[in-house]
Amino acid sequence: MSKRDYYEVLGVDRSASQDEIKRAYRKLARKYHPDVNKDDPQAEEKFKEITEAYEVLSDPDKRARYDQFGHADPGAGSAGFGGGFSGGFSEGGFDFGGFGDIFDMFFGGGGRRGPVRGQDLEYELEVSFEEAAFGVERDIQVPRMETCSTCGGSGARPGTRVERCPACQGTGEQQTVVNTPFGRMVNRKTCSVCRGRGVRIPNPCSDCGGSGRRRVRRTVRIKVPAGVDTGTRLRMPGAGESSPNGGPPGDLHIVVRVKPHDVFERDGDNVIVDVPLSFVQAALGDEIEVPTLDGPVKLRIPEGTQTGTFFRLRGKGIPHLGNPSVRGDQHVRVHVITPTRLTDRQRELLRELGRELGETPQEQSRTFIERMKSAFLGDHAR
Repeated sequence: MSKRDYYEVLGVDRSASQDEIKRAYRKLARKYHPDVNKDDPQAEEKFKEITEAYEVLSDPDKRARYDQFGHADPGAGSAGFGGGFSGGFSEGGFDFGGFGDIFDMFFGGGGRRGPVRGQDLEYELEVSFEEAAFGVERDIQVPRMETCSTCGGSGARPGTRVERCPACQGTGEQQTVVNTPFGRMVNRKTCSVCRGRGVRIPNPCSDCGGSGRRRVRRTVRIKVPAGVDTGTRLRMPGAGESSPNGGPPGDLHIVVRVKPHDVFERDGDNVIVDVPLSFVQAALGDEIEVPTLDGPVKLRIPEGTQTGTFFRLRGKGIPHLGNPSVRGDQHVRVHVITPTRLTDRQRELLRELGRELGETPQEQSRTFIERMKSAFLGDHAR
């Protein structure tokens, strides 16, 4: 009897996505599972048919060959399309051999998977305060595993061939059959001989030792955007390590660390700068020069400025990450410097100033004591 079309078996269109194929298979597998339909003698054959169809259509390579050749694929084995179908049922139940998705459905396990993704890498990049503010491009050296250029990833010396692993017959897995009250169960583990590759390499490549990959140092150009800060993570897709079995490469994650600045302090997108003022400048006012990320600017200090006073310079802060046209502000914090090592003449002038202002040391001390008593004792101090 001729085989039914695999798309017809699963009830999907030929343009169906992998997700649609998987959903259709799971639905039918639950419906026709032999343990669920013990009274239906045809359930077992239907279950085998939909499982065979799914094994072909869920594999992109097998599906492409099936779409081209149908069941007459010249590369198919006698046991099923592509030689991949290996399931069978016993009298006491069913054999899970070869069907990873059945394990996923009923037991949470899984069979052999396809190509795995390469490993991600992480690199810590140190940048200056200014580079973090305005962005920078930097070349870094990244050690990583890449596909061997000598053997093309096969692991075999050029001009030689790889062989199917005799221990797992090319599946990359070793199976142990266990009889249970529910039927035959197949326990799978990575082949200890080929370590999951499914092949044996009689003549290993001299450059990679048969692994198909080798460690190299690659120069990677990093573009750091404006506004990053310590802890910012940048992702470079595909710049990580290559896959060990033909899958996509991993990613490179850049972790930014900003070096402290001698003058500037960061607060979000704002910048804080401490500026010293002399006693005379604070008292009489002055125009001073203040450093900013864009260069020095003039700042007017009004007379009578007290230490700790803040002045804001709008738009002189850090560009916002992701929107560099928006910038924070710069806050200038002034500190009045008390003069030291005064001459006799300077001391006399300060005393005279104090008398003019009515600020003798004795009067200041009495005023301070009265304030302290009022603060701690309240009206009882009077």
